[in-house]
Amino acid sequence: MASARDESSGRDKPPVRVISHRRIYDGKILSLELDEIQEEGGTRALREVVRHRGSVAALPVDEDGRLALVRQYRHPVGRAMWEAPAGLLEKGESPDEAIRREIEEEVGRRAGELEPLAVFHPTPGFCDEVLHLFRASRLTETPVRRDDDEILDVKWFSLEEAGAMLRAGELRDAKTIIAILLESERRARRI
Repeated sequence: MASARDESSGRDKPPVRVISHRRIYDGKILSLELDEIQEEGGTRALREVVRHRGSVAALPVDEDGRLALVRQYRHPVGRAMWEAPAGLLEKGESPDEAIRREIEEEVGRRAGELEPLAVFHPTPGFCDEVLHLFRASRLTETPVRRDDDEILDVKWFSLEEAGAMLRAGELRDAKTIIAILLESERRARRI
């Protein structure tokens, strides 16, 4: 069944009616809401919705084509993971400003060039987070300025090494997988 379009905004009109809405939790980076909805056809359902202020990530690429990844412990999944440098959007900050800050904080590099790669919803089944993904290049060294609670390692990988990690299941973070696949595609087009 095709959904109706709101021509003024270009967005799909929700095929549901919100019967009740309750904010359950307000935290530092997210809030949790519980909505009772009525879907088309009359079916009622409860939906847990995580509201998130948005995030940024980048794949820093040096002059030799190496990629910077950071390894940090991620408590929700109980493991350390290799990831593209990333962080939260601060209030009033543009995605460009946020990712420049994050690359400096986490990798100790200043990006001379930022190329937008994708804007996507990492987990739209329960969260409204929008992630802005970039490719960062023309990097110059700058002091690392990590947040007090950030404990991470930085390592530079060739694209081949990162691809092997992906195929071996060593990379499990969606934004990082997307960034590496887009970088692989970019380099394949240049051959």
